[in-house]
Amino acid sequence: MIRIALDAMGGDNAPQAEVEGAVRALNELAPEFVIQLVGRRDAIEAELARHPGVDPARLEIHEAPDVIGMDEKPLAAIRKKPNSSMVVALGLQKAGASDALVSAGNTGALLVGSTILLGLHDGVDRATVASLIPSTDDPVLLLDAGATVDCSPRELVGFAWLGTIYMQDVLGRPNPKVGLLNVGEEDEKGNAAAKEAHQLLGQASGINYVGNVEGRDIVAGHHAFGMLDIVVCDGFVGNIVLKFYESVAKLIVRLVKRESPAVLQQPEIRGVFRHLDYSEYGGAPLLGVKGVAIVCHGSSSPNAFKNAIRVASQAVAHDLSAHIGAKFARRDAEAGA
Repeated sequence: MIRIALDAMGGDNAPQAEVEGAVRALNELAPEFVIQLVGRRDAIEAELARHPGVDPARLEIHEAPDVIGMDEKPLAAIRKKPNSSMVVALGLQKAGASDALVSAGNTGALLVGSTILLGLHDGVDRATVASLIPSTDDPVLLLDAGATVDCSPRELVGFAWLGTIYMQDVLGRPNPKVGLLNVGEEDEKGNAAAKEAHQLLGQASGINYVGNVEGRDIVAGHHAFGMLDIVVCDGFVGNIVLKFYESVAKLIVRLVKRESPAVLQQPEIRGVFRHLDYSEYGGAPLLGVKGVAIVCHGSSSPNAFKNAIRVASQAVAHDLSAHIGAKFARRDAEAGA
């Protein structure tokens, strides 16, 4: 049995979107998957009543009367609200009663809570949010996507390691190409952190580092290296890139609707727009913690929650957390030899 806890109160449309997303996920996942809805029982049960066909044996409800607001300071919220849906869900995983968490709540609180309650793997300096961005080929993994706005060069190298393991384990890319997002390709480009990270990445064995890349290379590919698999940056830049991309996708849809709405009825065009839709990619894994935590947009739709649960199930099925711990231990042992 694989148990996935869903913070049912974290999103902007809680718990309606979370509950509907959970029901959709159960319709697609194998029978051994159980979803644990964590939050205010009365509200959750009221939403479940709208889905009478769901198998009650595959659902658990865990009472959590409090909610961490989006504007609350992460550390203070985690400490002051032990009965919040996010903390209770993390507690289930810490106690071994759950295998993964999906939340659209306060990202900073989820980062802090996961770090405190689940802990970081040895050798991991900081956890990172890893978001998939659609490209002209396979999606590109962008990290950090908003967890940490200021990152040291060593942390950026750690992100490259985490992204490489995720790509190999979950997405099946055996030798993913890693680029460092910068203002130019040349060695001397960037601020002090980027310059040092560029040097460290070039010396890191086990990472297929291709060098500095620019923003245009993320979705269109690099003129020399082709399509990238992983792009590393600090969370300040990464979150801006992610939000800007989402706005461009919306711009394209609006322009087509205005200029040629009949085109949207063509099946192949609908497939293109699904490719651009962030909700199809689910949530973003918080890599580096001892467990599985998936970060969702606050405004996530039921479809986004369904796919975030799928992402969580993949991480659990591939034993991602254990592999991260083992590979970081091996890396550090080889470095000390």
